[in-house]
Amino acid sequence: MKDSNELILGDIIKLTRSSEKKFKLGNFKGAIDDKIKANEILKSKSCDEKIIEKFREELSSLYSSKFDLIFDHKLKIDEIKRNEIVKMLEQKSKERLKNLDYKGAIKAFRRAEKYFSN
Repeated sequence: MKDSNELILGDIIKLTRSSEKKFKLGNFKGAIDDKIKANEILKSKSCDEKIIEKFREELSSLYSSKFDLIFDHKLKIDEIKRNEIVKMLEQKSKERLKNLDYKGAIKAFRRAEKYFSN
């Protein structure tokens, strides 16, 4: 079980890093595709709380910045409000994806992940 959890976490981290690399290179469609795959794995039944917590730690290191307004905002809101914001941003990402606005979709998705991270 431990090995499968490590493999799942490894896949999620690889997809997330790949998405970040593609985003920075301007390949927004590839970036959103990788984020969607990682998110599907995260929401599957094979993912437990330990994997999600380790993924949050990875996101924190990936998105760490000296000037992070989202991090400051997260400190002032409760968990319920944070979940509402994440759902709203994920919905916005889906809407933009339907309109083939890949850049807008990946930006909304990345913002949602920042609220999701530790």
